[in-house]
Amino acid sequence: MTAPQTLPHTRTRTVKFPTAANAAKYVAKEIDKLVRARNAAGKPTVLGLATGSTPVGLYRELIRMHKEEGLDLSRVVTFNLDEYYPMPKESQHSYFRWMHETLFGHVNIKWENIHIPDGTLKPEEVDVACADYEEKIKSFGGIDIQILGIGRTGHIAFNEPGSPQNSRTRLVTLDSITRRDAADGFFGEKNVPHHALTMGVASILEARRIFLMAFGEHKAGIVYKALEQAPTEAISASFLQDHKDATFVLDEAAAGELTAIKRPWEVGPCQWAPELVRKAVVTLALTVKKGLQKLNDDDFRDHHLYELLREKGPAEQIGEVIFLDRMETIKPYPAGRIAPVSNVDGDTRLGRRKGDIQAPKTVLVFSPHPDDDVISMGGTIIRLVEQGHKVHIAYMTSGNVAVFDHDARRFVDFVDEFVQSFGSAAEQSSAGTIKERVYQFLDAKKPGELDSPDVLKVKAVIRTTEARAGALACGIPPEQLEFMNLRFYHTGAKTKNPIHPQDIEDIVELLKRLNPHQVYVAGELSDPHGTHRVCAEAIYSATRRVRAEGVNPDVWLYKGAWEEWEPHEIEMAVPLSPEVLERKKQAIFRHQSQKDKAMFPGGTDRREFWQRAEQRNVSTAHTYDALGLPEYYALEAFVKWKDG
Repeated sequence: MTAPQTLPHTRTRTVKFPTAANAAKYVAKEIDKLVRARNAAGKPTVLGLATGSTPVGLYRELIRMHKEEGLDLSRVVTFNLDEYYPMPKESQHSYFRWMHETLFGHVNIKWENIHIPDGTLKPEEVDVACADYEEKIKSFGGIDIQILGIGRTGHIAFNEPGSPQNSRTRLVTLDSITRRDAADGFFGEKNVPHHALTMGVASILEARRIFLMAFGEHKAGIVYKALEQAPTEAISASFLQDHKDATFVLDEAAAGELTAIKRPWEVGPCQWAPELVRKAVVTLALTVKKGLQKLNDDDFRDHHLYELLREKGPAEQIGEVIFLDRMETIKPYPAGRIAPVSNVDGDTRLGRRKGDIQAPKTVLVFSPHPDDDVISMGGTIIRLVEQGHKVHIAYMTSGNVAVFDHDARRFVDFVDEFVQSFGSAAEQSSAGTIKERVYQFLDAKKPGELDSPDVLKVKAVIRTTEARAGALACGIPPEQLEFMNLRFYHTGAKTKNPIHPQDIEDIVELLKRLNPHQVYVAGELSDPHGTHRVCAEAIYSATRRVRAEGVNPDVWLYKGAWEEWEPHEIEMAVPLSPEVLERKKQAIFRHQSQKDKAMFPGGTDRREFWQRAEQRNVSTAHTYDALGLPEYYALEAFVKWKDG
């Protein structure tokens, strides 16, 4: 198991791991040790449990330990943090059902030892039930280990901004941001309950040991506030600073804004590896608003970088080294330059020397959802195609859960009208039957209800045809597209299954069949669905396997619609002209079901994906310009995957 890195300069103990999976295994191991010790002593273990995407990896690891390592959970008593109110237990949105499907149904925790706030209570029963919940926890001697996530407003459980430190289990009104963040799972904010039952801050702080887990770039900002700023009711997670045995467990991305990670030279001596020098100097240049070659010794001294100046200086020399390093990242020809072949009559195209030939490369772009390719690297795809390389795109999932019902109706109606105009009597009858089934389901569909197989198929076809249109706008014909429809995605809901072994086999087969020179992968960890993370791990596993068989592509990571690589991280920046950026936007527009308003926009950014992509690419170019590098209209950024 990967050892944790303890971070300095935080008000609560904080450990960082390379990945969320490593972090989940660490917390699971701590639970495992306590449970086994308590079992040996004939005593129960009391666990406080959380819901949401963050603890899924932890619960899967506990299930694995139970099945493969004999972890006996029969003496474990559990108390969940919260539940929506009102909420039927059988609802797909209830935490009661989620916990049984995600954990309890796979281990030997006794039914009578499971405690979850009851979302079916009558209003007049709530206060008494909340008091009873507190007493029930005390009757078991209190919580031994409490698992927490952190919301974007800094809440733990549903202790929204303004929750006092002495608060107890109670009914609360949900913050608008919390409801907006939950909208994806409810298929629309209007379907999210306005209230919830939750343990209070004081209830949580009484646990003997607390692990708060946070993963992804989108948690980095609030993690920083909770760990490095004074405790405040505005951020209930900050009250963990007052707990004697609380630990924040983070992945690389969630730790990104902490001073020890973002500016480690401010909290102690550093080992000035080239990567850290680059980060420090780029950060300094952007802070003082100077180009890299304009930095002077005083800039370093005034910004906690005297040690770097002493070891690597003078400033002029440091700035020039980083300037040349960043210059090397600019790649107008991302897969290499193809020299044109001479014409048969002896004329050499574009004035290049006869015989100066480089073969076109095969490039494979993996797109987790059907529009990630054009949103994230559409300009680079266009340039690769224009430069003569053969680009294949592998769409890994159908993306069908992200299609609105009204689009399904519209397309079914179109097909029916089309067949009525051009089809045979049998085809007309078949189309009409499908339309009737789809309309009948949608007419009776309850808020947040999962789609029927018919509707999911219709929505998948919509995304598939949009992907073809988007790829064609980039110059890629349909025969160079792969629709993988990986199995882990087949839930019909936002929450997905673990990667299926056959999914990895399918990726292995594709890599061996195409033997690409370059592979592009979504390295986006802020994806609110978690799909990007799952797809990336599957590709990494497949790549390790094919490398052993001689298939050894360069693997480049792009980011999607939520984040961009930091300027010091970028290892390849592909320039885009205004014309190429416009073509990229037109390719994004081909995804009509995601136009104007996406089902899962993620976070607080309500702009359309094309707007985010344009701003991100232009902003990256402006950053390069600010560093004194050549000025471009827009840039798409990539980082090379380094295994291990």
